[in-house]
This record gives sequence, structure tokens and C-alpha cells, in this order.
Amino acid sequence: MPAQSHAAKLLHLAARQPAVSARELSAAGIPARTVSRMAARGQVRRVGRGLYTGAEGSPSAHQSAIEVTRQAPKAVVCLLSALEIHGIGAQAPFEVWIALPAGTHAPKGTQAALRVTRLSGAAFTEGVETVVLDGAPVRVYSLAKTITDCFKLRSKVGLDVALEALREARQQRKVTSDDLSRYAKVNRMTNVMRPYLEAMTG
Repeated sequence: MPAQSHAAKLLHLAARQPAVSARELSAAGIPARTVSRMAARGQVRRVGRGLYTGAEGSPSAHQSAIEVTRQAPKAVVCLLSALEIHGIGAQAPFEVWIALPAGTHAPKGTQAALRVTRLSGAAFTEGVETVVLDGAPVRVYSLAKTITDCFKLRSKVGLDVALEALREARQQRKVTSDDLSRYAKVNRMTNVMRPYLEAMTG
């Protein structure tokens, strides 16, 4: 394929999604030298290790989360970043909060600032959903799981954040008592959360 065709194909792919990986470009038959040359010319932007986006495109509101989860496929967006994705609370974290399995290294080479929490067993695997943000799939904890995570890790996010998330999610009917109880049990937060749940349902 001529170099011009490679360039056109790269621009087309970069325009269709917030970020495209070097692996995806290679699978599409675009040589690495074409990618490097176009990045050097400013025709595409390198937004992370092996991640590129169109030079003219405005950054996605979820660009950082997309970038991080592309770099670390095992990562799950959690806590403040998950609340933001679910539209709960007034938090607008400049860091991307992710959970990784115990013993897993954090991704390197990302332009996004990270806050990494390591979880194990059911606390890591339960409640994972895949949502599509600006055309890109991102793994994130469900809202009910996220709220119980906030209680579990209240020393990191603050009890006020956990309570605000619980109150707002209940008012908007985005979570059920059954789901909250289920994930509270997974996180061993049943006794901690019970008085707050009873106060809101009483």
C-alpha cells in the first residue's frame, strides 16, 4: 500500500475514536514508521504509550480513563473516577482512579495521573461493567459496588464523599437496597453501612 494510503487510513482511524493503539494500527497494516513520521509532523498526537489521536480532535472528557484502560486491560475504573462516569457527586478528579489485582504493576508511560488501589478476590472481580465512553469500551465498577468501595476506602476518598454518593444515588433511584447490601457484604462493609442505609430508608 502506498505511503499516502497508509497516512489516510491512519487519519481515518484516529478520527473515528478518542484514541487508537499502535497494536490496532499494526493490525490495520499501517507501518510503525508511518505512525512515527505523522506524529513528528503533528498530523496525529501521541496521547500515551502506544496511543494516538487525531491532531485536530478535541480531547474526550473521558480521554484519560480510556487511555489508562487501554494501557492496562486488567484495570477497572473505581472510586471517584467511577462516580464521575456514573454521573454521581460533584467530584471531578484530575487523577484516574483504577483498581488492579494484587501484585499487578501499574501502567507506565501514560500521560494521565493515576491513583491505584489494589484489590483481591471478590472485592476486585465483583461488580465489573463495561461501558462505552465516546466509542471506546472501558471497564468500570457498577454504581452500587463503587459506593460500597467508597465506604471501604473512606480513608482515601473521605466519608463525606461516600455519604453524598449514597444519598444522591438513592434519591435518583440509580441503586437498589439489594445491590448495596450485596456489595457491602463483598466488601465486608455491612455493619459500617447499615446505620446509614436504615436512616435513609426509615
